[in-house]
Amino acid sequence: HRATEFGMADSVVPGDGVVTGQGLIHGRRVFVFSQDFTVMGGSLSETHAQKIMKVMKKATEVGAPVIGLNDSGGARIQEGIDALAGYADVFLQNVQSSGVVPQISLIMGPCAGGAVYSPAMTDFVFMTRRTSYMFVTGPDVVKTVTNEEVTQEALGGADTHTTLSGVAHRSFENDVETLRATRDFFDYLPLSWQDEGPVVQTEDVRHRLEPSLRHLVPDDANMGYDMTSVINKVVDRNSLFEIMPNTAKNIVTGFARMEGRTVAVIANNPLHLAGCLDIDASVKAARMVRFANAFNIPILTFVDVPGFLPGTDQEHDGIIRHGAKLLFAYAEATVPKVTVITRKAYGGAYDVMSSKHLRGDFNYAWPAAEIAVMGAKGAVEIIFRGGDVEKETANYTEKFANPMLAAQRGFVDDIIDPAETRVRICEDLETLRSKDLGEVRRKHSNVPL
Repeated sequence: HRATEFGMADSVVPGDGVVTGQGLIHGRRVFVFSQDFTVMGGSLSETHAQKIMKVMKKATEVGAPVIGLNDSGGARIQEGIDALAGYADVFLQNVQSSGVVPQISLIMGPCAGGAVYSPAMTDFVFMTRRTSYMFVTGPDVVKTVTNEEVTQEALGGADTHTTLSGVAHRSFENDVETLRATRDFFDYLPLSWQDEGPVVQTEDVRHRLEPSLRHLVPDDANMGYDMTSVINKVVDRNSLFEIMPNTAKNIVTGFARMEGRTVAVIANNPLHLAGCLDIDASVKAARMVRFANAFNIPILTFVDVPGFLPGTDQEHDGIIRHGAKLLFAYAEATVPKVTVITRKAYGGAYDVMSSKHLRGDFNYAWPAAEIAVMGAKGAVEIIFRGGDVEKETANYTEKFANPMLAAQRGFVDDIIDPAETRVRICEDLETLRSKDLGEVRRKHSNVPL
């Protein structure tokens, strides 16, 4: 460090509170920095920040991911504005590395104040339960300003950020589990946006049929089922790594493998909120789509959505704006996109979920799929107000509550046997490996943030 005030001139700070370097995870290059809370509380100084920036810049230059282990008490107060400048320099490097190399943050201790914004700008945030927390202002400040009494865990602990705020993507019981999970997760990611991504050896063959998929979706359109069961039967066995599994459970996001190659998975989950799209689900899925697109990872979408979640809370909190984020992300994505409609695809939500109209490459429907503006009962009550609702509902269901009309229009490429879903997707992904879609020339798009 270079500080001289408050007795710092005579203070020896080993490594300035952060360890940086590079290494290999399963033979693939990675750059790492780890804050050391035993050295001045892991506080960030000018030199501390420069060490982090140096490793991040080198990672960007050579095309390798960055993993940061955060365990810091915040800015080093003795350095004043120099520490704040160091934070800003790190923030800038986070932005410049974004979309170039994957950035992963592990919160393994305190992360408070301005320090939270560096992890917030990385691609994925993992936390350790009961020993890590993130917040902009701590419990004492909250009590002073709002007179609320709250613990560190309740304000910014792992459970809070993985279930309520959506700041963190996964949480684990202890430091060892966090590190092991990070190593496993690393195997799904390409080294950079120019890297083709890892290919893992698998014994799961392309032509594996899954007859149980023919009976997994209930005949009753109002009954829920767990979409993760569908996903696990289609992708390589035991390959699904969920992202944000405890936030917005009405949509599933994660990474999986098809024939050993990484795919991003996004799927409505009828087991929660009937699979409706709401604000949290839209933001969660949009983030996933944009990451996959940035790093050339194919997107596999499973659709069973009755529409956007109605209600004054959703409307007042901006479901229009937030729902548009997912629509924008899918429309902008140029990577291979394969979509399977398992049951319902109603209204605007049908359009949003990687429909053919948003440049979906291959769009399929299972035989019992319903693609329509809305459910039969609701549509009939509007069209035939005061008429024979039961009779007209049956007629409407026969004409529109099936995938045939969409297939005739070319909005669905094929109506497939559910058991053959894996086979078709594997074939399509192989076909799309050489996909090259030219983009409109512009500085950048303006996503509805």
